[in-house]
Amino acid sequence: MDEQMVGGDLFFILMGAILVFAMHGGFAFLEVGTVRHKNQVNALVKILVDFAISTTAYFLIGYLIAYGVSFFSDANTLVSGEGFGPQGLLLVKFFFLATFAAAVPAIVSGGIAERMKFLPQCLATGLLVALIYPLFEAFAWGGAYGGQAWFEAAFGAGFHDFAGSIVVHAVGGWIALAAVLRLGPRLGRYDRGSAGTGFPPSSIPWLALGSWLLCTGWFGFNVMSAQSLEGVSGLVAMNSLMAMAGGILAAVIIGRADPGFVHNGALAGLVAVCAGSDIMHPAGSFVVGAIAGVVFVKGFEICQARLKVDDVLGVWPLHGLCGLWGGLAAGIFGLEALGGLGGVSFMAQLVGSAIGVAWAFVGGLAVYTLIGAIVGLRLSPDDERRGADLSIHKVGANPESDIIG
Repeated sequence: MDEQMVGGDLFFILMGAILVFAMHGGFAFLEVGTVRHKNQVNALVKILVDFAISTTAYFLIGYLIAYGVSFFSDANTLVSGEGFGPQGLLLVKFFFLATFAAAVPAIVSGGIAERMKFLPQCLATGLLVALIYPLFEAFAWGGAYGGQAWFEAAFGAGFHDFAGSIVVHAVGGWIALAAVLRLGPRLGRYDRGSAGTGFPPSSIPWLALGSWLLCTGWFGFNVMSAQSLEGVSGLVAMNSLMAMAGGILAAVIIGRADPGFVHNGALAGLVAVCAGSDIMHPAGSFVVGAIAGVVFVKGFEICQARLKVDDVLGVWPLHGLCGLWGGLAAGIFGLEALGGLGGVSFMAQLVGSAIGVAWAFVGGLAVYTLIGAIVGLRLSPDDERRGADLSIHKVGANPESDIIG
C-alpha cells in the first residue's frame, strides 16, 4: 500500500507538472495574439527558450537555494529514496516546481515584448530563476530565514500562499514592471502625446487560445499544489472555477465586452485565487475573482493611458496587481467569519505580500539595470521598426508570404 501511495503521488504530481508545462503554450499564444504580426515569431521563441534556460538555472542553482537540495548524485541515489524520496518522488516535484519558476520570465516576456534584444532577455531569465525568484520562494515555501516562524510569532499565523498569487504571479508582475520601466515605451506608442487606443492585437483567436490553454492548465497549477493524493482537495478546484467565472463576468461588464479584457479577466480571477484557494468558500472565491477582473481592466487602462507605462500584455496589472490582491484576499476571505477555513491573519498576508512585491521590484530593477549597463537592453530603432521576427530570427510568421511579397 505504501508503494502504491508513493506511485500515486508521483503520477499525480507528474500530471500537475505536465498541465503547468502546457500553460507555457498559453503564455506563448497569448503574447502571439497580442503583439503585432512582425513580432509573433519572437513571442513563440522567447517562451520556449526561456523555459529551457529556467529549467537549467533552477536545476543548477535555484532549487538548491529554495529547498537546499542538489541533484549532483549518481542516478541510483536519485531513485533509491536516500534524500530524494522513494521512486525518485522528489525528482518529479522538481519538475512541477520548475514549471512554476519558469512562469516568472514567461510573465515578464509579455511586458517587454516587441523591443527587447534576445541575448539580454536570456541573461535576465537565468538570473531571475537562479537567484531572485528562489530566494523569495525559500522564504515563503521553503521555510528559510525564519520567515514563517516570525509571522506566526508576530501575527498568530504564517504567510499563506497555497499556489503562488504572490510567490509566482506578483513576483513575476513586479519584476515585469521594473523591466518595462527600464526599457521605456515602444517607438510610436506615445509619440502624439496621448495614449490613444494603442497598437491593436494581431490576432484575437490566438489571444483567446492562449487564455484557454492557461485556464485549462491552471487547474493543475492550483489543485495539484497539494503535491500528494492525500492532501488534494475538491475545494481548490471549486474555488478556482468560481474565481475564474467571477473574473470573466466582471471583465465583461467593466470592460464593455472587449475580447482582450474578457479573456484576461479569466486569468485575473485565477491569479487572485491562487493564494487562498485551499481555504476560501466558493462564494468568497467568486467575489475575489470578480474584484480581480475589475482590478485588471482599470489597472490596464490607468497603466497604459494615464501612467503611460507601455506594458504590452498588461502583465503588471494582471499578475502584479491581481497577484497582490490575491495575497491580501486570502487574509480576508480565508477567515472563518467570511466562510473560510481560518488559520490565516490579514496582517501576515499584508506584510508577506509587501515583502514579496518589494523584493521582486528591487531585484528586477537590479537585474535589468546590470544587464543594460553591460550589453544593453533594446533593439536599435531600425530593428524595432522592422520587427523582432526579422531582426532577431531572420524569418517572419508567414515565410512563404514574405518570399512572394
